[in-house]
Amino acid sequence: MFASGLYPGIVTHARLKPRVHKLRYRIFMLLLDLDELEALDRGLRLFSLRGFNLVGFDPRRHGDGSGTPLKAQVEAKLAAAGIAHGGPVRLLAMPRILGMGFNPLTVYYCHRPDGALSAILYEVNNTFGERHSYLIPAADAPVVKQACEKGFYVSPFMDMDLSYAFRMRPPAEAVQVFVDVDDAEGRVLAAGFTGRRRELSDAALARAWFTHPWMTLGVVAAIHWEALFIWLKGEKIRQRPPKPAWPVTVVDSPLTAVA
Repeated sequence: MFASGLYPGIVTHARLKPRVHKLRYRIFMLLLDLDELEALDRGLRLFSLRGFNLVGFDPRRHGDGSGTPLKAQVEAKLAAAGIAHGGPVRLLAMPRILGMGFNPLTVYYCHRPDGALSAILYEVNNTFGERHSYLIPAADAPVVKQACEKGFYVSPFMDMDLSYAFRMRPPAEAVQVFVDVDDAEGRVLAAGFTGRRRELSDAALARAWFTHPWMTLGVVAAIHWEALFIWLKGEKIRQRPPKPAWPVTVVDSPLTAVA
């Protein structure tokens, strides 16, 4: 039995102003314990680490893009920020399907040696090939709330002067990831993923692919389709600023835990 798992679920995405636009679609995500990557590669026929397969994961498309082990990269960030580490680091992300993949948001759940949650790292990719992360200390609780200011250009139809509010139910039998985006006058966008855990096995991967065969293309198409609709509704494109000088924003955020 792996600590890693598979989470089929539903993504919701609602643009609330200045023009309303909503999306809802099914995907599946993998929860990957970074200590189990090699064992998963050896133990599953339909999953490959770095190589081509029905379902795959390539650590080089995360973090700094180097060959340095991904867990070592995350723990270096935690150590530099003075955050407790040394326990499991588990990553929630969409897998690569037949060699193709794009993750707008990858979430790393970082734990202390005793297994308690210590921080969450939010890794954001935009469609311009850029990546930035937000590292926020976390309370160990069934539901965690966090917040930070936006510091990285994502959508050409979103301003930079925005804030993020995260609401997390860390992975167990279920997982929830909700992100609200606000400006000075209120909510601009609400997005979320809700999924239920399945054992990570070849049979489960085959079922997940059979029910989501075009997932990667569908997600990319949905992003561009939404952009087209927003543009047709008259929304102006914002100029893309230079990406942040540092790859990680460390947020000194108050911790909020909800039972």
